[in-house]
Amino acid sequence: MAEKTKRSITIDAPADRVMAAIADFGAYPTWVEAAKTVEVLERRPDGRAETVRFVLDAGIVKDTYVLRYRWAADGRAVSWNLESGEIQKAQSGSYVLGDAPGGGTVVDYELTVDLTIPMIGLFKRKAEKVITDTALKELKKKVEG
Repeated sequence: MAEKTKRSITIDAPADRVMAAIADFGAYPTWVEAAKTVEVLERRPDGRAETVRFVLDAGIVKDTYVLRYRWAADGRAVSWNLESGEIQKAQSGSYVLGDAPGGGTVVDYELTVDLTIPMIGLFKRKAEKVITDTALKELKKKVEG
């Protein structure tokens, strides 16, 4: 069974602004370095994305994949699962937003990825750590910038 990688960051902005950046998939290529194209394929009745196709190019790792999203009613969490991918056979993840002491928003990011190609567990966990750390730093820069 794959292990989850979990990272957190505090962003100096209200939770609704953080979630708005997370939910704006069309803008990802402007602030997520590895995202070459991002396309919402299906939307829920409330307008939130339900399925999204990503074309990712992170140097040696390139993939095109589709994620299915579930949004919390309170607007403070979103989770996803892989629908299809070229080099991924599974992906699940989530962002959960909480109030930071003294203001701002704590963002907890969990990610589990399973690839179709064999990878030593130590390298896989290191890759997940780099992915989650990079994603959180890019989100912080986007929201605070």
